Amino acid sequence: LVCTSRWWYNYRHIANTISMYHILRENGFPDDRIILMLADDIACDARNPFPGQIFNSGAHDTNLYGEDVSVDYRGEDVTVDNFVRLMTGRTFMGTPPTKQLGSTANSNVFLYMTGHGGVDFLKFQDTEELSGQDLSWTIRQMFLAGRYKSLFFMVDTCHAESLLFHIGA
Repeated sequence: LVCTSRWWYNYRHIANTISMYHILRENGFPDDRIILMLADDIACDARNPFPGQIFNSGAHDTNLYGEDVSVDYRGEDVTVDNFVRLMTGRTFMGTPPTKQLGSTANSNVFLYMTGHGGVDFLKFQDTEELSGQDLSWTIRQMFLAGRYKSLFFMVDTCHAESLLFHIGA
């Protein structure tokens, strides 16, 4: 689960990603099977009227950001390089297993990404972009390395469909 946005005005991206995390957990996926990349800066933002809490509705009935949320990549670690390394199995030596995608040729992988996008790119923290070509290359490398049986890719951004222009059948 990848939230590529940071800062207060991107609250919805962070809330959506943590909501997806909770949906997976509620459907039986253990935390060690979920990798969460999150800028993780809005819960304690001075503009947050509910310090330390994040909600996905105006009713503020369920705090999404509790002690049971395990963020694997946070803040400045949410980069294009770390995302590509994670997905292709090229993480740095010494990277804890919880920060590695231990998928195999028999794995079903769910990839959820949200943030700001444009035609053929997804921004990462307003400092860099993942292009559709880079994404295609990453998925192709995963396929060639036998890192999934099936891959379900869901992206929540403007111009999301343009990220698939380079992905072949």
